[in-house]
Amino acid sequence: MVDDQDLVREGITALLGLQPGIEVVGSAGDGAEAVEAIVAARPDVVLMDVRMPGLDGVAATAELRRRAPECTIVMLTTFDDDEYVAGALRAGAVGYLLKNLPAADLARAVRLAHAGVAQLDSAIVTRLAAGLHGPAVLTPLTPRETEVLRLISAGATNREIASRLHVSEGTVKNHISRILQRLGLRDRTQAALYAKEHGLI
Repeated sequence: MVDDQDLVREGITALLGLQPGIEVVGSAGDGAEAVEAIVAARPDVVLMDVRMPGLDGVAATAELRRRAPECTIVMLTTFDDDEYVAGALRAGAVGYLLKNLPAADLARAVRLAHAGVAQLDSAIVTRLAAGLHGPAVLTPLTPRETEVLRLISAGATNREIASRLHVSEGTVKNHISRILQRLGLRDRTQAALYAKEHGLI
């Protein structure tokens, strides 16, 4: 948990520590401290505030993508400004959530992030989609690819998609790679936003 406000950081850390299946391995009060701690501890999921003194959350996320690419980073903040959201996702965060989440919902978000599911606060999805989805479709999607894209946007993991479609997880990964290539998108987060904007769910 990375947050420059001591009470917020300690409160969220304590709440998450009570949730089953979640172990909090550390916390930090600014981006620079966070980068060094995360590189050393290698946690599965990082909750990162956006605005902090010195190295902010966006810059810290970009640095962590370079130095600890296996860590999944979710922004957790009070700021829903489009510029922050876009910057965080482009830096490599897989989600952007607001701090008004109940503890159980935040714990679920941590578990989903660990499973590779993009997490975006519903209040910002609609206005963000227009600015973050990729260029116009380069190649039309097949019916199966459209179905996979719809499931991605609904928050399904690769395993859940594979079970739903009765295919292997490897096949799902291949479908996702083709979807991203055909739509000119970078990752699952942009794919989910594209599906929402184009009415696929």
